[in-house]
Amino acid sequence: MISNLATEGIRGVLLDIEGTTTPIAFVHEVLFSYARSEVRSFLTEHFSSTELVAELQQLREDHATDVKQNRQPPALVEIDVDVDGRRDADVDSLGEYVSWLIDRDRKSTGLKSLQGKIWKQGYINGTLKAELFADVAPALERWHRAGLKISIFSSGSSLAQKLLFAHTEAGDLTGFIDNYFDTTVGSKTDVASYLRIASALHLPAQEILFISDVVPELDAAGAAGMWTLLCIRPGNQPQRFAERYQIIRDFDEIQN
Repeated sequence: MISNLATEGIRGVLLDIEGTTTPIAFVHEVLFSYARSEVRSFLTEHFSSTELVAELQQLREDHATDVKQNRQPPALVEIDVDVDGRRDADVDSLGEYVSWLIDRDRKSTGLKSLQGKIWKQGYINGTLKAELFADVAPALERWHRAGLKISIFSSGSSLAQKLLFAHTEAGDLTGFIDNYFDTTVGSKTDVASYLRIASALHLPAQEILFISDVVPELDAAGAAGMWTLLCIRPGNQPQRFAERYQIIRDFDEIQN
């Protein structure tokens, strides 16, 4: 049972985003909708750019896997490279596949990276403004003042994470956050991911508190040796085996 971070020797706080710092509705109804509506125009504008090479390759590999596993994804046109190095592809078919992935909330690294780049233009032009629960910004500031290492671990790309916290309704909060981790470090339900994060933070896992709204993620973090808290917010899905974990509904419940 966590009553006080200092008393328990906790020196790092690792936070999930969706359903923990940010309402699920904002992610699904605002961010996902924006990516879905802008993907075709973004691909049309940037398809020949080298900045999308990795994402397009990963999406092609994901599509091949989906076909092999008979998930019946939308057909994807083969991408060819001509003598000028410009890619010739059916943007509509790729956009349809991306939308198909978004509808299934697929935790694909290629998809998440592409979404982050699409969201970047929305944040920069002011179309997007990130919504946080009211207790989040004060808690980040409080923990930062106390000298805690604050990090984010989300299935969204590290770029998307930074953009979200840089463009919140409470202002730019990136000054309070030390590190951003995405699925390039591993799955959020894989114990090894949390061990890698602890190593990157140069902290023993036993000195890190992970807060999430998803029990299997807490299971993995706990198995790695981290402290854990189950965050229950308005709009979150009920969690099986929630009784295994100490529950919080507000970051104000966590004392420095």
